[in-house]
Amino acid sequence: MSKLRLGVNIDHVATVRNARGESYPDPVRAAELALAAGADGITAHLREDRRHISDADIDALAATCRRRGRPLNFECAVTPEMEAIALAHRPHAACLVPERREEVTTEGGLDVARGHNVIAPVVQRLVEAGIRVSCFIDADPAQVAAAKSVGAQVVELHTGAYCEAVRAGRRDEAARLLDGLKAAAAEAVRLGLEVHAGHGIDYETVGPVAAIPQVMELNIGHFLIGEAIFIGLGPAIQRMRALMDEARRQVAA
Repeated sequence: MSKLRLGVNIDHVATVRNARGESYPDPVRAAELALAAGADGITAHLREDRRHISDADIDALAATCRRRGRPLNFECAVTPEMEAIALAHRPHAACLVPERREEVTTEGGLDVARGHNVIAPVVQRLVEAGIRVSCFIDADPAQVAAAKSVGAQVVELHTGAYCEAVRAGRRDEAARLLDGLKAAAAEAVRLGLEVHAGHGIDYETVGPVAAIPQVMELNIGHFLIGEAIFIGLGPAIQRMRALMDEARRQVAA
């Protein structure tokens, strides 16, 4: 079984920086530390309201990832502004996500089925520029099929509802949601899509998600940045990496 990749989202390093309007902590420094600790790539979401990651951060992160030979996964809304930024920087990957300015964080998957006619041309232009395009979707077979139909190469399954159910102790709901993730992952692979997963993952929830054999990459951010306050970013990532690898070994055994 292939090694499961870990993308570390460094958005909330910028959240802490922006709380005081200072130049620190530096998201680029966090990216360097993450890569040194075992991250396979860096994820950053440039929101329309620039509440955390800034345009300058994207400039610096793109340069850092190119220099290190590691992928930058650029999360963005499906808007002309974000498409233009992606085309200017040409990151390894662009993950198309839903975005509402009033939300605290991304609240659900992109409705690719309903937005097909808007999303498909954007995907085509990004792919033509050599960018690997992912759609961040709920674990819904209709959305998996829609992601395939718009030309995406990857789907990232939204794990937030599953992780919330686990933390709240709603075991039956968590089991049902995990089954849904497994079914969506299997369907995506059947259609020729690569499968990633992310949102809300912590030490408690990473194992069952990492054990889904079709999942090739996890993108984890908020929890790791929070845990770094107590044990440091490097150790937090190393522990997550170890839990992912152990889950994968158990599947292969």
